[in-house]
Amino acid sequence: MKNPFFRTVLGDVDSDQMGFTYSHEHIVIEDSYPTASHPEFLLNDVEKVAKELNAFRSLGGKTVVDTMPSNCGRNALKLAEVSSRSGVNIIAPTGIHLEIYYPSTHWRYSYTEDQLTDLFIADIIEGIDQFDYSGPIVNRTPYKAGLIKLATGDDAFTTHQEKIFRAVVNAHLATGAPILTHTNFGRQALEQAKLFEKLGAKLEHVVLSHVDRAKDLDYNRAVLDVGVRVEYDSAFRWKKDEPNYTLNLIENLIQNYPNQITLGMDMAKNAYWKSYGGEPGLNYLIETIPAFLNEKGMGKYMENLFISTPRSLFSFFK
Repeated sequence: MKNPFFRTVLGDVDSDQMGFTYSHEHIVIEDSYPTASHPEFLLNDVEKVAKELNAFRSLGGKTVVDTMPSNCGRNALKLAEVSSRSGVNIIAPTGIHLEIYYPSTHWRYSYTEDQLTDLFIADIIEGIDQFDYSGPIVNRTPYKAGLIKLATGDDAFTTHQEKIFRAVVNAHLATGAPILTHTNFGRQALEQAKLFEKLGAKLEHVVLSHVDRAKDLDYNRAVLDVGVRVEYDSAFRWKKDEPNYTLNLIENLIQNYPNQITLGMDMAKNAYWKSYGGEPGLNYLIETIPAFLNEKGMGKYMENLFISTPRSLFSFFK
C-alpha cells in the first residue's frame, strides 16, 4: 500500500513532509471574471508572490493550500512556478466557487452532475487545463489538483448547489482527494456538514472555511460535532474595538476538538500582501499565534493547528 501522500502542483509528496501548513490561501488569482469587478483580488505577479512565499518559508512555512478553483482565476502554470521558486508546497484546487464569480451563462449551470464529476476527476488524475476551461480547447498540464472546492452563500442550498455537492462528493470518493468549502461568514456551515454526512463523504477529509466568522461557540461546536474539520482565517480581520472572535474560538474549542481545527490567512486581496506593499502579510499567523497559545498555556496545540491536523485532512485516503 502506498504511503500516505498529499498532491501538490509539482507532484505527490509523502504526508510526513507536509510540515507547517496554512489551510486556506489565495496564492495566484489571474486576470479573470472575478478580478474584472474586484481588481483588489488580482494576484498574478510571479515575482511578488514568490517573494512572499520565500518569507513564509524562511520562518518555517512548508505548505499552503490554494483555494481558487476551476475557471475563476486559477492558473496552474503560475502556481507551479511560484512553488518551484520558493520551495513551498502548493496544493491546488479543482471544484466550483460561488456563483458571483462566474457569468450567468457559465457552463457550471448546464453541465450535468456526471460531467462536473468527470471534470473534477480529470483535474485530479490527469492535470489542470492550461486555459482553465476558458475556451473550447483543453490542454492538460502536468500540474494536478490536490483537493476539491465548493461554495455556498447566505441562503438555503439551491438545486444547482446540491448538484455541485453531489459532483464534488462523487469525485472525492472516486479519487480520495480532500474537500474544502467556502461559507459566507460561517452561514450554512452546519447544513454543509450535514449534507456531506448524508452524501457519504469521508468527514475527516472535509474542511469548512471561514466558520470563525460565525463567532458563536455553540454553533461552532455543533458543526464540529458532525465530524468535519473547520478552518479559521479571520484572526487579523477583527476591528480593534471588538473581541478577536477567532482567538476566542481557538481558546475555547481546541482542547475538546484538537484534531478538527485548522488555520489560514485567506489573503485574497493584494492589499494584505507585504510584497504588494500591504499588511499584515502571509507570516502574520507564524508571528502571532505561538505567543497567544503560550500565554494561554496551550502551546502544545501549535502542532495540531498547523501540522498534524492539516497532514491528516489533506492526505488522500485511497
